Amino acid sequence: MFRFALPWFLLLYIPYLALIVMAMRKRPPSLRIPWARPFKEANPGGKLHMAMGVPFFLSAIGLALLIFALARPQKGIELLKQKAEGIDIMLAIDLSGSMEAIDVPTGYSDDEIKDALRNGKLKKRIEIAKEEIRKFIERRPNDRIGLIAFAPLPYVACPPTLHHAWLFAHLNNLQAGIIGDATGIAGPIASAVHRLKDSKAKRRVVVLFTDGSNNVDARITPRQAAKLAKRFNVVIYTVGIGSPNACVVRRDPFRGQRIFPLATQFDEKLLKDIAATTGGRYYPAKDSKGLAKAMREIDKMEKTSQEQPIYVDYSELGPKFVLAGLILILLAFFLENTVALKIP
Repeated sequence: MFRFALPWFLLLYIPYLALIVMAMRKRPPSLRIPWARPFKEANPGGKLHMAMGVPFFLSAIGLALLIFALARPQKGIELLKQKAEGIDIMLAIDLSGSMEAIDVPTGYSDDEIKDALRNGKLKKRIEIAKEEIRKFIERRPNDRIGLIAFAPLPYVACPPTLHHAWLFAHLNNLQAGIIGDATGIAGPIASAVHRLKDSKAKRRVVVLFTDGSNNVDARITPRQAAKLAKRFNVVIYTVGIGSPNACVVRRDPFRGQRIFPLATQFDEKLLKDIAATTGGRYYPAKDSKGLAKAMREIDKMEKTSQEQPIYVDYSELGPKFVLAGLILILLAFFLENTVALKIP
């Protein structure tokens, strides 16, 4: 963008042009010399006459540049500044021992499962969940996100924060089975609501990941915890992880790796009820693709509101034109008093 901060100074070009026309019409005084041979010899080819007009044009251009500079020409750089209003999100991930399980496509033999684990085609549920959670966090840089790990009891691995590098560090440390094998679903919901209830964010969200059914007796039931979330306007999305064709790998000191089938354990009806109570949704995730799809859909549903005011940063061009004009005027003065010197 280009503009003049003081455009009315451009009106000075009217008297300027008038002066230029008058100066060009006025014949300069001269002295007739009967014998001009010395001047011709000093300036062969008649270049002296041409040089005498150069200072005038240089001065005219220099003065024009100074008038242009008085109008303060400015070049603008348009800046788009994004003001984002984020969402506060708590991610609650199941760390019971069953998250060590592997969801296997139908028809895999034990040897094929072992080969797929070695080359990375198959991964444990906990590893897939952590990977998709990491991608989810990366897509939401403006949101405060916290992390709760749970098994029999919940613990806050990371409070809601915009420092996502710190959040990733805590996420990387999570391991299935390190805090027990049972699954208590009411606890992480209540803990997440406690963290979010005083939030100033317009939208407060909990995403709960589990592969097990509730088997812990707590002071409140999971459905009561969901009603508590609704009371504080906290929306819960539930993700049921696991497929009917799952297994766990155990190392036998005599036989090496052994594969044992594992039945699907999560209570789908309970997860649906929890989500529906708060206005959220339930997502089944039978494998890595299913979990990735669930996280993308949650990401689309919970969009961050943004304002994008436009600012223009102007830089002054006037000093450059002043410098150029002064150089031309000084050059004209130099030429007029040297090469194009007139004889009175």
